[in-house]
Amino acid sequence: MTPISRKPVEVTRQRTPARVGTLASLPLFFPLKGRKVVLAGGSDAAAWKAELLGAAGAEVHVFAPDLDPAFETLLETGSENGRFLWHRRPWAEDSFDGAILAIADAETDGEAQAFACAARAHGLPVNVIDKPAFCDFQFGSIVNRSPVVIGISTNGVAPIVGQAIRRRIETLLPESLQGWAQLAGRLREKTLAYLQAGPERRRFWERFSDLAFSGRAAPEDETGLAETLVEDAKSAGNGRVTLVGAGPGDAEYLTLKAVRALQAADVILFDDLVDDAVLELARREAKRMLVGKRGGRESCRQEDINRMMVTLARQGKHVVRLKSGDPMIFGRGGEELELLALAGIPATVVPGITAASAMAARLGISLTHRDQAQSVRFVTGHSRHGDLPETVDWQGLSDPATTTVFYMGARMAGRIRDRLIAEGFSGQTPAVAVSGIATPDETRWHGTLATLEDGVTGLGLQRPVLIAVGRVFEGREGATQEFPFSLEMLKFG
Repeated sequence: MTPISRKPVEVTRQRTPARVGTLASLPLFFPLKGRKVVLAGGSDAAAWKAELLGAAGAEVHVFAPDLDPAFETLLETGSENGRFLWHRRPWAEDSFDGAILAIADAETDGEAQAFACAARAHGLPVNVIDKPAFCDFQFGSIVNRSPVVIGISTNGVAPIVGQAIRRRIETLLPESLQGWAQLAGRLREKTLAYLQAGPERRRFWERFSDLAFSGRAAPEDETGLAETLVEDAKSAGNGRVTLVGAGPGDAEYLTLKAVRALQAADVILFDDLVDDAVLELARREAKRMLVGKRGGRESCRQEDINRMMVTLARQGKHVVRLKSGDPMIFGRGGEELELLALAGIPATVVPGITAASAMAARLGISLTHRDQAQSVRFVTGHSRHGDLPETVDWQGLSDPATTTVFYMGARMAGRIRDRLIAEGFSGQTPAVAVSGIATPDETRWHGTLATLEDGVTGLGLQRPVLIAVGRVFEGREGATQEFPFSLEMLKFG
């Protein structure tokens, strides 16, 4: 069947009017350098607050007759950025003079109320540790790459969840980011002096951000780097293309590098199969162009896609060619790289999780289980002429120690079955087929090679179907079931 050609289509995001949703509290970043903060109490918990305040540069006045050992150690060590002053007495009315914040560790509600009332009478925001009823503000979880500082709050209702969010963010931000953020502060004036507002400055900071997230340490001497980035930013025709693998469906299969590419894109050329949740991770201002290519359906011509990539890149754009799965596995990534190289367009590749890997993970089956298969082959299910590919070594595929995965083979399922059996495969060889892998519409079939065509037909052709044949699937019908979960599983006893 010859697919119907269509032109690339720009997809506009459905946006609601710019309004901020309800906030449980207002996130603020409060400079404390050299400013007085009152801290009442000498406990371990108070010591942690003192260390935090000192790290922010505060002059922390500690009011407590006695200190726990951890607090004594902190005062002996001191703070690199702030200062600690210990008043060996309880707090009093005059303790609040000249302060901007008041924090206490109070044993009883009565003590907490007295402290809060006194501090508020002096116009100070109050925090009483672990007593939210007396707090005007809370301390959230912190990701520290200063001068980049990220605060996370659950408004006191789920602090463990806040810590889990912090750990997730920590994995996204390399330790070296701190050095790059400090370098950004030193380069800011140079960008203002040498680059025009708008595209030039944005290109500068996009290139800078790519380096900041590369994992490499920031250079101590920024002169050479600044000159290179400024020259690059001024070259309006110096566009580039990034081929990005979106994975099989679920947005959580994206790599961190893929997310960063989406957030730096000017234009995104994406396939039909890319989930909307993936596109939502892109920079809001990026133009989105649907250039879907589906077998037997209305599709964009590869020539139109190639022409668009080159044209946009020559306009100085960062073009992301977003493909489902992995661009270099049946994604025509090699052809696009060759075309871009001939046109003199810089191009890079961000690999994605290919459908076969996602299928194996979701079925809980190793494609190369050492007792059953010593190799795995990924094979296209059809040629460019819409028939079985004759250049494939079909006899080699009959090796019983090999797991074979067919991409784009749904319409050829019957002919794949016949060809493999003709080459010596037993009709009882285990086979599986999965439609819409890693999407809400995912459906699965498990059977034998002899029943493959009926099994694939039952899955339908609305979503891409992956077919896999081999001994690793033997007796694994139960593995194709979703893991059952219910709230009953959370009960103890």
